[in-house]
Amino acid sequence: MSLKFSKDHEWVNAADANAAVVGITVHAQDALGDVVFVDLPEVGATLAQGDVAGVVESVKAAADVYMPVSGEIVEVNEALRADPSLANSDPLAAGWFFKVKISNPGELDGLMDETAYGAFAASA
Repeated sequence: MSLKFSKDHEWVNAADANAAVVGITVHAQDALGDVVFVDLPEVGATLAQGDVAGVVESVKAAADVYMPVSGEIVEVNEALRADPSLANSDPLAAGWFFKVKISNPGELDGLMDETAYGAFAASA
C-alpha cells in the first residue's frame, strides 16, 4: 500500500483515484487517546486541500480532520461513525474516515512518504 501523509497527520491511499481513502495516522490517534466520536463530511461535498473535513473527539481532546487533497467526498465510513474506536484499533485500514475523488492529483506530490512522515512525526 503506497500511503502519503500530510503535516496535519492524515494519510491518503490514492491507489484508486476515483475513491482515494483518507484517515488519521497512528501518530495522531496515539496523541489523541481513545476516540469517542467522529464527525464525518457530507457525501457530495467538494473540499479544497487543507479544508476542515471533519472532527475527531477523544477522551483528551478534539481535533479537526483536514483534507490532504482537494476533491469530492464520495463515501464516508459509517462503521467508524458507529464505532469510533476503529480509529484507534485499526487507523490505517478499518478506521478510515472518508473516500475522495481527487480533483488535483498533483497535490499528492506535496505529501510525504512513510519515511519522511516518520521523521516528521518523531520530531513533532
